[in-house]
Amino acid sequence: MKQLLLLRHAKSSWDDPGLIDFDRPLSARGLKAAPLVGRELARRGWLPELALVSPALRTRDTWRLVSAELPAKVQAKFAQALYEAAAADILAKVRQVKAGTGTLLVLGHNPGLEEFARGLAGAGSNEAALKKLAEKFPTAALARFDIDGDWAGLSFGSARLTHCIWPKDLR
Repeated sequence: MKQLLLLRHAKSSWDDPGLIDFDRPLSARGLKAAPLVGRELARRGWLPELALVSPALRTRDTWRLVSAELPAKVQAKFAQALYEAAAADILAKVRQVKAGTGTLLVLGHNPGLEEFARGLAGAGSNEAALKKLAEKFPTAALARFDIDGDWAGLSFGSARLTHCIWPKDLR
């Protein structure tokens, strides 16, 4: 069984209207939320072997703060294909992951990440987690899925959503 962790970047700042979207930093709220998510991953033992991260500043900063809370260094690959990616693009990227990777974390953006999470959730998913995911997938939200088979065979509706955690759950 494989484990997929989908993490939306922490809250970003809109304070500088001159910045392009790609270069927006984290807000004060985002700087507080990202380490909380990292500590929760460590506490639960949900430790990724590989992280696929959008190269936007807010996702890189989120990963830096999350990964600093993990007990071991995690290989991160910054994938341009994850910036402003649609759900199908994220699925294509995940299907390219080596079969030997047991736990994968994908750190990206809405609306694509939320649509991907909703699309993956299939039979056997946790009802409470489904309800939260249907409501919204806020910044620094984390969805955890169990997956049977290899990454290459992943398809929409084929994963079991086990948890949907919002940053406000961690305070």
